[in-house]
Amino acid sequence: MTQYLEFEKPLAEIEGKAEELRALARDNSGMDVGDEATALDAKAATLLVDLYKNLTPWQKCQVARHPERPHCRDYIHALFQEYTPLAGDRNFADDLAVMGGLARFNDRPVMVIGHEKGHDTKSRIEHNFGMARPEGYRKAIRLMEMAGRFGLPVISIVDTQGAYPGKGAEERGQSAAIAKSTETCLRIPVPLVSVVIGEGGSGGAVAFATANRVAMLEHSVYSVISPEGCASILWKDSEKMREAAEAMRLTAQDLMKLGVIDRIIAEPRGGAHRDPEATMETVSQAITAMLDGLDGLDGPQLVSDRRKKFLAMGSQKLSA
Repeated sequence: MTQYLEFEKPLAEIEGKAEELRALARDNSGMDVGDEATALDAKAATLLVDLYKNLTPWQKCQVARHPERPHCRDYIHALFQEYTPLAGDRNFADDLAVMGGLARFNDRPVMVIGHEKGHDTKSRIEHNFGMARPEGYRKAIRLMEMAGRFGLPVISIVDTQGAYPGKGAEERGQSAAIAKSTETCLRIPVPLVSVVIGEGGSGGAVAFATANRVAMLEHSVYSVISPEGCASILWKDSEKMREAAEAMRLTAQDLMKLGVIDRIIAEPRGGAHRDPEATMETVSQAITAMLDGLDGLDGPQLVSDRRKKFLAMGSQKLSA
């Protein structure tokens, strides 16, 4: 059953009425509601286009967090072959908020790493809602260094509210682990491409996305803090998250103008959750294009390209 977002309530009513008519027809075989249901479907399709034509930044945040949106595990299963998961940081534990391993992408050996949020209550708790602890970042570091030794391109899939802020994580060196992961991204001598598929939150996202090429799904977000967190700090009121989202320039469109990302990946009408298969295909094409664009560069050139990209970031200014 489709879960509707706050701004999709008018759409929910129309699609609900269409489904009610079809249910009545199933219960009463003699009832013909085909024309009425078709008319409602057409009205819903038009409304869906209108709703998603000019989403506000806060509405994009809602879409990016949609519980039915495809997650890292879905992309790995759909886009990669011969995936072999690798676990543990060889120091403390295996953090299930971070998954990664060896795989083939279009028959090319790669290392894939990403945040996994989980799909239901049990799996979300198991994966800590995609919020990595230090051992998660140290696992990512281990996998990136392995990729560097064996000359494997790294593909990172970003979807996290941010790094886990708990006491235990701080005691085990959360900030140092994030910094080390970011530094590892900058120095590995292999192609590194990243895709933000939902939320790209704070240093927890940057630690995976300090890449040669960064792409974002059309309705994903990427920012230093959540709109609620920003509103709590600036206005002492988390309910001002709409104003915060507007001011933070966290949408793919704004970040493209700023030079923070390199590519926007179009989503199906109504968001990635309405047609996951089409989304997987466009993400696959984007990853292929980003990797192809880095072919021919040797290790030092890839490192230099990455560093120049981040040193130049923010040099392009948004118009008011």
